[in-house]
Amino acid sequence: MVRLMTKEGLKKLQDELDERRGALRQEIAQAIKEAKEQGDLSENAEYAEAKRQQNENESRVAELEMTLKESKVVEKAKPNGHVQLGSVVSVEFSGRKMDFHIVGSNEADPANFKISNESPLGKAFMGKKKGEEVEVSIPSGVAKYKIVDIK
Repeated sequence: MVRLMTKEGLKKLQDELDERRGALRQEIAQAIKEAKEQGDLSENAEYAEAKRQQNENESRVAELEMTLKESKVVEKAKPNGHVQLGSVVSVEFSGRKMDFHIVGSNEADPANFKISNESPLGKAFMGKKKGEEVEVSIPSGVAKYKIVDIK
């Protein structure tokens, strides 16, 4: 499955992978070494915690490697008046103006208004142009968004 992402999203994942492969691995290895030096490992909480952190880190490393392998960077396309990956969409919703940044699924951060192109709202915005109204099904019914601007 190919995952689309922006250049910024790719860099963020690559930076995290580099950190986990380098400095974090070294810190965990040092914690394991120090815990082993304390003797009996069967009742050593520090050792158990360090091993848990090691397993968690290695799982995340594998996940990041797979994600990067499956990802395709979408260059910021020239503005064509339509919502596309990388667009910042200004909308009106219930009398309020909101800006959403359309990003790949790995970059989504709804709390910061970065929505995936694969999310219901992101899908609804994709390909639309300024002035269009978009309807999105939500649990309580249908939400209507008017596209005010696309950057």
